[in-house]
Amino acid sequence: MFLLYLALFIVSCLLFYVAGKLVVDGLIKITKFLKLKEFVVAFFVMAAAASLPNLIIGLSAAIRGIPQLSFGDVTGNNLAALTLVVAVTCLFAKKGIPAESRTVRTSSFFVMISALLPLILTLDGTLSRIDGILLIFLFVYYVSWLFSKEDRFNKPYEDCGPSTVKSFSFFLKDLLKIIFGLVIFIIAAQGMVVSAQFFAKSFNMSLILIGILITGLGSALPEMYFDAVSARRGQTWMILGDLMGAVIIPSTLVLGIVAIICPIQIFDFSSLALARFFIIISALFFPIFIRSGKEITKKEALILLFIYIFFLISEILLKGPILNDPRFNFLFR
Repeated sequence: MFLLYLALFIVSCLLFYVAGKLVVDGLIKITKFLKLKEFVVAFFVMAAAASLPNLIIGLSAAIRGIPQLSFGDVTGNNLAALTLVVAVTCLFAKKGIPAESRTVRTSSFFVMISALLPLILTLDGTLSRIDGILLIFLFVYYVSWLFSKEDRFNKPYEDCGPSTVKSFSFFLKDLLKIIFGLVIFIIAAQGMVVSAQFFAKSFNMSLILIGILITGLGSALPEMYFDAVSARRGQTWMILGDLMGAVIIPSTLVLGIVAIICPIQIFDFSSLALARFFIIISALFFPIFIRSGKEITKKEALILLFIYIFFLISEILLKGPILNDPRFNFLFR
């Protein structure tokens, strides 16, 4: 039974990757066909696509009455995005990730607030419907601020590769690709939620911790794929826009919707304590690195990577007895 659910989780992660690739590739071609602006592509199209796993997992968890999984998923996603994804992407880029845009530098503070606000709102043990409305209001305010100046939308999106969207028939083909990707997302999310419930009950772990360690990392796969591809193509201007949106959207809009559907009760803060500490560290380092030298260097990327690795090691040491479970013996044969 354990191996069956483990296989279900691994397949769900792979489906997230496949769905993310389909959606991102389709969206890139459609944005070229529609001649959308670079800013719109980076901050909204790609970030929204990267946030789809968080949204679908959140909706599935809320409908099942286990919104704690969504809270852990978003927390884990934020931690991975601000450390692991940034670091891996920066190492793929030739000269680090530039952050010369004033919009990007100012948005880094919105990222910090968005990552920390859910942790602050749950200090009383609940992310209530009122808290959810507040989070959605922050998202609306951020979007309004982004659209407040026309000069942020001047440059049209140009891909380094050849365009394949040459006619309306190609447009429909890529639209179907996106729809197919969304269907896979939904299927993968169900597998992720079911396997997460099993692991939580089987190892007596909270759903929040399962979300932080497992589903959060799995849902970050499409985001990591897109940013790595952008870095290879030299499209580093899109990376920070996507990363910021992929933190802000789940932390505000997704958690807000989930809390409105089913308020999130935090029953055990011990499972969140370590992740809370590392989220605070990474949320503070992120804007500092962006504003220092107006770029994230490879040296700073290694620091972020070390933060995530240290977090994983700390969690493993704290949960050491779990690894002694007989069901894990196959890992050490």
